[in-house]
Amino acid sequence: MGRISRTLERLSSEHQEAGELKTGSAKAGCKLIASVPDRAVVTIHGVLRSVTLRPVDGVTALEAELYDGSDSVTLIWLGRRKIEGVRAGRHLKASGRVGMRGTTRVLYNPRYELDA
Repeated sequence: MGRISRTLERLSSEHQEAGELKTGSAKAGCKLIASVPDRAVVTIHGVLRSVTLRPVDGVTALEAELYDGSDSVTLIWLGRRKIEGVRAGRHLKASGRVGMRGTTRVLYNPRYELDA
């Protein structure tokens, strides 16, 4: 299989995954991240792409990138090193106020529900 064929196949797969995530978000009764204005209180649903432990302004924080097929947001739990069940690949619903950290959308200390 050629490089172009593999690239097209990968892009098609990513497009399909994004569509499925958007549908899942709608079924969960949540807004799409791309449609949420700054400072809005929201409930969003998606899949965790990454989970990272890093300091934020001298405080230990657990950060997770949540993607819903339209855009992504960084969930930040201050003072946490680990949350049981929060790992890459897991689907969850998060609620909180959307803010900006530079050009990245963030939710600090969001309420969350893990999907079964």
